[in-house]
Amino acid sequence: MSRTATDIKSINSVSEMHRLLQLPPPKHPLITLINHADESPVDESPATRLVMNFYHICIKRDFQGQMRYGKHYYDFDNGTMTFTAPNQVMGVDQGKERSRNGWSLLFHPDLIRNYALGKSIKNYGFFSYEANEALHLSDEEEKLIESLVRNIENEYLSRVDNFSADVITSNLELLLNYCNRFYSRQFLTRKMASNDLLVKFEEALSKHFEQDLSSNLPTVNSLASDLHVSPGYLSDIALYLSKKK
Repeated sequence: MSRTATDIKSINSVSEMHRLLQLPPPKHPLITLINHADESPVDESPATRLVMNFYHICIKRDFQGQMRYGKHYYDFDNGTMTFTAPNQVMGVDQGKERSRNGWSLLFHPDLIRNYALGKSIKNYGFFSYEANEALHLSDEEEKLIESLVRNIENEYLSRVDNFSADVITSNLELLLNYCNRFYSRQFLTRKMASNDLLVKFEEALSKHFEQDLSSNLPTVNSLASDLHVSPGYLSDIALYLSKKK
């Protein structure tokens, strides 16, 4: 059977992802840290989309070429951090040679299911951001993130016992909280661009009511689509800037 432009391949486990990238089996069944330099090219059509049924935290450096999230492309640069939640569609344009400098931390929802993080992880809005809303880290921020990720890796490599999941989950939560802090810093340092987005948001609302005063409020999804951002990003940046007024 021939492949089509809409082929979607589901990856349901950390082990499956290792096989796809031609890596040795993971040391832990629910979490892994992959060095991009160790990956083999994915043996799929460039048109193939991947649906990973686990969380994916990624840093790409010196990325040449493009990574595709859904229908959007994004050129990665130094210290760029992205986040995807289970069931999000992504793929890689294999048409260009690219550097593989960086890492990916993958963890299955089952790892955190019995912890508070299993419920609160939905509150980390950046897991629903588009790739062009990625987190751009300073050198100091990247070093801190790197240290937390290495703590997680050392824990699952050195021992797996009754406390392993506790320690790993605690480090994951700390990692995500720091990423929240760094996104707040990014909203602040890019305040002009953020304010421009809010101006466009207000203009879109005004235009909506000028056209039809009897209609209901437009949804966040529809406004985000008009502004070419993700609904999560629009909600978070509006909340952040409203607190600063």
